[in-house]
Amino acid sequence: MTDLRELLRRTGLLPGARRARALERRLRFLPENLRYWRGPREGLPVPPLALIDLVSGQPDIPWFLEGGRRAAASVRDALSGQGVAMESLGALLDFGCGCGRVVRHWSGLPARVHGTDIHPRLVEWCRRNLHFARFERNGLEPPLPHRDATFDLVYALSVFTHLPEALQRPWMEEMRRVLVPGGWLLITTHGQSYSGDLVPRERAAFAEGRLVVRESGEAGSNVCGAYHPPAWVRSTLSAGFAVVDFRPEGAAGNPHQDLWVLRRS
Repeated sequence: MTDLRELLRRTGLLPGARRARALERRLRFLPENLRYWRGPREGLPVPPLALIDLVSGQPDIPWFLEGGRRAAASVRDALSGQGVAMESLGALLDFGCGCGRVVRHWSGLPARVHGTDIHPRLVEWCRRNLHFARFERNGLEPPLPHRDATFDLVYALSVFTHLPEALQRPWMEEMRRVLVPGGWLLITTHGQSYSGDLVPRERAAFAEGRLVVRESGEAGSNVCGAYHPPAWVRSTLSAGFAVVDFRPEGAAGNPHQDLWVLRRS
């Protein structure tokens, strides 16, 4: 693949290393994607590869669909563990919905389904293709374009994993604002299973129960990475909520991330 990229650069067929890397990534996942396109396909449209790559980190259609299915199942299972059926909800919000990886699995729910995302291309694709739900843009900072006490459920899967500390509490307070009293908030975090990715000084801070953030200047993108010791989530991030369930590595659609089930006080 490296030779291919260099050849493309030299011939000018794809000027610039960035576009050559994009082609290399698509070729890497070509066999999986071809198997998908050759098989039976039903249901909602699939986003373009560029958008799948943007939200999933790889232009892999089968994993985009399967990861979304697993994530939706983990949301459903987490609520079921609290005696709540998805079908009983009046309204739900996918905060950081991307191009509908998870929200597409709620098309049959009676609930009012909403999604927000910071990226305009992702929101626009959802608006054009997922007509059962309503989609809005959110900024890097609160507020959301929703009234107080709108939602019975808000979930944010792999969102707080990409926010610096200065934005985490404001967004938690905003989640609390748009939830009904007693409403549910599900979030995922980089927990203990990710501590091996940290350098020694970061690992020491994590072990002391402090939030570790890398590349905070790239807030809201996959470049920014936040690592949450469970003690910090309980003592700081979850203020205003009751922690009703904690599932280490329980975010099935976001492998190895921890899943937290919180309830608005």
